[in-house]
Amino acid sequence: MASLSLVNAPAASVPAALAVAALRKSYAGSEVVAGLSFAVAPGTCFGLLGPNGAGKTTTLRLCLGLTTPDGGEISLGGHAIPADAQPARARVGVVPQFDNLDPDFTCAENLLVFGRYFSMKDAEIKARIPQLLEFAGLTGKADARISTLSGGMKRRLTLARALVNDPDIVFLDEPTTGLDPQARHLIWERLKQLKSTGKTLILTTHFMDEAERLADTLIVIDKGRKIAEGSPRQLIVEHIEPQVIEVFADSSEAGSCGELGNFAKIHGHLAARVEVSGETVFFYCHDAHPLLAQLADTRGLRYVHRASNLEDVFIKLTGRELRD
Repeated sequence: MASLSLVNAPAASVPAALAVAALRKSYAGSEVVAGLSFAVAPGTCFGLLGPNGAGKTTTLRLCLGLTTPDGGEISLGGHAIPADAQPARARVGVVPQFDNLDPDFTCAENLLVFGRYFSMKDAEIKARIPQLLEFAGLTGKADARISTLSGGMKRRLTLARALVNDPDIVFLDEPTTGLDPQARHLIWERLKQLKSTGKTLILTTHFMDEAERLADTLIVIDKGRKIAEGSPRQLIVEHIEPQVIEVFADSSEAGSCGELGNFAKIHGHLAARVEVSGETVFFYCHDAHPLLAQLADTRGLRYVHRASNLEDVFIKLTGRELRD
């Protein structure tokens, strides 16, 4: 695994890396962040989840001092925000949702120019560039133009750029959106490595498996309010049945859609909870065996039996309807 010299984990007595209390923000009379409170322990990965329009982006901007709150308090790395936002951001790295690398520069030049924003000397930045590129899996790409990089390479370079100032806290806004599975797994590996060295990660993502893999603690917000908080495993245990059976019609069998509806009506009592989404019926069970026995004797239906996961929790808490 590539290595990168990073700061050690903070001592237990160190205050929260990020603390938010009763945070509020409104636009045009509509409250986007409504009394949000949470704290992030140093050296952990904190996940911020919510549907589109839930207030995630506004919350991140408030925490970084890029937007002025209407009420509440924010402490980032021990600095009051927004009053001391500039010194706070000097110890912060940000991976934005969309790559904003400079296409006119090479990989190394992108890192060099970005480091200058932190008043770092060129010699200091250049000394870090080889290990930053190695960490991002981009060894040998120092002189490569951005236009020659794949999407995964660009995303990894954006992560390397966020580390140029050796930050204590790294904000990651949907870091693996649009990437293939191989690139996603590589970035997950690198993020776990960062956390193991004491970095604090603040993560927003629409990939529930990503949050489940990376986050130590997370909150789910909707309409600017916190509706759940805990570790991924804790939320699954507290909010959802342990087993899920997804049943859907077999397109090769005539009349299978009608069979699905009849099956749900007749056997729905075998599940603790039943949800219908499109042409799929979700049976949430404490004991799946009785339902599986009925499915074994039913033609025209296909099914998937699995353990419940964070996505099930998210959908239960925020609903299945589309959000714009």
